[in-house]
Amino acid sequence: MSTTSGFFDRSALGRTLKSFRRELFWIGVFSFFANLLLLTPTLYMLQVFDRVMTSGSLYTLAALTLIAVFFFLVMGFSEWLRSRLLVRAGARFDQALHTNVFNASFEASLGGNARNPMQAFNDLTALRQFLTGNGVFALVDTPWTPVYIAVLFMMHPWLGWASIGFALLMLAMAIVGHRLTAPRHEKASEVLIESGSYLQSKLRNAETVEALGMLGNLRRHWLAIQERLGDSLHAAHETSHRVQATTKFVQYTQQSLMLSLGALLAIDGHISAGAMIACNALMGNALRPIGIVVQTWKQFIDTRQSYGRLEKLLEDNPERQARHVGDEVRGQVTLRGLEATAPGRQTPILKGLDVEFKAGEVVAILGPSGAGKSTLARCIVGIWPNVSGHVLLDGHPISEWSREALGPHIGYLPQDIELFDGSIAENIARFAPVPAERIIEAAQRTGIHEMILRLPKGYDTQMGEAGGMLSGGQRQRIGLARAILGDPALVVLDEPNANLDDAGEAALLRTVRDLKSRGKSVFMIVHQQHLLAAADRVLILEQGQVSRFVPVVVQTSPAPAQAPQPQ
Repeated sequence: MSTTSGFFDRSALGRTLKSFRRELFWIGVFSFFANLLLLTPTLYMLQVFDRVMTSGSLYTLAALTLIAVFFFLVMGFSEWLRSRLLVRAGARFDQALHTNVFNASFEASLGGNARNPMQAFNDLTALRQFLTGNGVFALVDTPWTPVYIAVLFMMHPWLGWASIGFALLMLAMAIVGHRLTAPRHEKASEVLIESGSYLQSKLRNAETVEALGMLGNLRRHWLAIQERLGDSLHAAHETSHRVQATTKFVQYTQQSLMLSLGALLAIDGHISAGAMIACNALMGNALRPIGIVVQTWKQFIDTRQSYGRLEKLLEDNPERQARHVGDEVRGQVTLRGLEATAPGRQTPILKGLDVEFKAGEVVAILGPSGAGKSTLARCIVGIWPNVSGHVLLDGHPISEWSREALGPHIGYLPQDIELFDGSIAENIARFAPVPAERIIEAAQRTGIHEMILRLPKGYDTQMGEAGGMLSGGQRQRIGLARAILGDPALVVLDEPNANLDDAGEAALLRTVRDLKSRGKSVFMIVHQQHLLAAADRVLILEQGQVSRFVPVVVQTSPAPAQAPQPQ
């Protein structure tokens, strides 16, 4: 018992399963009555053949039939109750885990460790289906096999030994079938996940694929994966069908052999004719759970793989324990020995940055491609997974802040704008219940309000509908409105003018100056020198290190801002 308890306690998934001990107990109770009453047909046949047929008493037959029908009703009610309880337990199991699985999948995607984020939810569905299917019934019914075999021993030892032989044969077939099918199903499952991930990633970039004529090349790669998948599935299914065919042969053969053995014993006078018929039913009850185990073995293997993947996902991506929730955010950022790495990269992207930024200042970040500018932006908002050292926000490590509480105080415009399914208003509002006035204010401050009103449905225009109507610059300005919603204390803009025209850049410059006048901390990655006019200081990165961090010197003449010069 302690070993089983330790197995369930080793992971969050195991502890969740352990919390269903009460449901499993009652399922066991109802299974007890359901399996005990399975003896009813055997006893009924014995009484009919050995008592009614010899006495010819119709009253005895009627009484036996009424008793048998009552027991069948109780057995059916027990079966219905345990099925209902199992379905409810499966629903509660899903509710207990889906939030954790969602969060863990998000963390894995955030860290770049998820090849197919939807796989976790497929695994959760597979686990729930197994827990509410025939596999669990086979597990709770299998302990009754020795009971049925014991009854057969009471009828005649030969019947008992024959049932043991058939049971051992079925178990041996299950073990051999597992060893034959498990590796093939595991390989097929891996290739299936690879195929799904490959196809999903390519369809996400359908426009690029079409424009560059890459469809044929990608299709050849996908067909090669599909060919491997077909070979793996063919091998797995062929082996499974071979095992199932052999299992059916053994099941049908054992029924006939058991009946023949019963007939032989009845001819010799060792058992009655009723016992001859009953022993075949008892043998069927004894081997039924084992037969279900063999038939559901593939589902069991798939479920075990799903369990392992979910267990690893939840273990590698535990629930964040936020230890700091500030009443207000001032926006002071400090980097202490910050080093950022990436999987598969030998040298760090950022190398030991020690910088302190004042609250309320605008910092422009410059540097050549590959210098680590975007990585630094992600570190500042606390979303880069592989870091050492510290990013302090108002003196507290940003990793210790509650993201739910911190989110409204941070504005972030990534380099690749991602707008989500929903209306423009919902995207600007970050899908939170925000008053319309605040949404309109954010749009007005970024100069996008009039453009939105010109759309057929205005702020209620769905992004799916607007996708073909909005330019890259318009989408970027909607993202900027989302970033500044609610006057966040810390705003990080990663190349905010990448898709903007002159009017858009002018609106961006006004937005940054507006944030500066409100005392907000702003970090913006820029390439054009004239955007430095709104900056207080400029940080220049080279090869992951700070080359210079100096105030911005702006000419008093109408000419554009000069490149920053150290004072």
